[in-house]
Amino acid sequence: MTGDAVTSDVDTDGPLLDDLLGLALEAGRRAGALLRDGRPADLGVAATKSSPIDVVTEMDIAAEKLITGFLAEHRPDDGILGEEGGVTEGVSGVRWIVDPLDGTVNYLYGLPTWAVSIAAERDGRTLVGVVEVPMRGETFRAVLGGGAFLNDRPVRCRPAPPLDQALVSTGFNYVAGVRAHQADVAQRLIPRLRDIRRGGSAAIDLADVAAGRLDGYYERGLSAWDLAAGALIAREAGALTGGRPGAPPSGELTVAASPGVFEPLQELLEEFGAWHD
Repeated sequence: MTGDAVTSDVDTDGPLLDDLLGLALEAGRRAGALLRDGRPADLGVAATKSSPIDVVTEMDIAAEKLITGFLAEHRPDDGILGEEGGVTEGVSGVRWIVDPLDGTVNYLYGLPTWAVSIAAERDGRTLVGVVEVPMRGETFRAVLGGGAFLNDRPVRCRPAPPLDQALVSTGFNYVAGVRAHQADVAQRLIPRLRDIRRGGSAAIDLADVAAGRLDGYYERGLSAWDLAAGALIAREAGALTGGRPGAPPSGELTVAASPGVFEPLQELLEEFGAWHD
């Protein structure tokens, strides 16, 4: 999406959407319970990714195995893209995009801001998104064209304030050089906003835009599993999403905000070069 509100002309059938949503909710619930209740007291780092501080724990791996196994049992012909290496080529046209533990460093340190993110897409369109936030007792969900919900309550993004009264969240990369540039962008942006928050989970930040807890969110360096579910939830709550002007959300830049905040925030990020080192 490039900042335009999603229309409700869904070219798929209701039973499929119901099936996908039900499976995503159940997989998210099971993985969230495993992560919440099964976290060992001596949890340590199992592997690293982009840098020594970009970590994977044994619980990331266990949660992804649970989710992918559950989905494969119920829809064996679907494809799966999982953050921790669970990649399956499907033949049904449906692909699941899974982040089993978004906010791993928070989880490692015992902070509560982490989530399970599960989305289903077909033909490049995200149809279903679920963000399970166990430590809050919250489940965000959306179906394309069907609105966004927090538990069983419909949610909408906040009415747009002037940009200088907007509360905006962001995240920082684990590669030192990229992080330094992101800090420079944030330093230039802060005087133009009410304030900036840094929660540590892209999926939760996007869901919080949907719930009206943030006026906007931006981040560079996200992968499909970080944003697929949360971006759909934000859009279905009335927020706009995009990347650089005219581009969809991507690893280069992801922006989500209430209408009225989205465009000026996107323009400032472009001016400040938020998308490059």
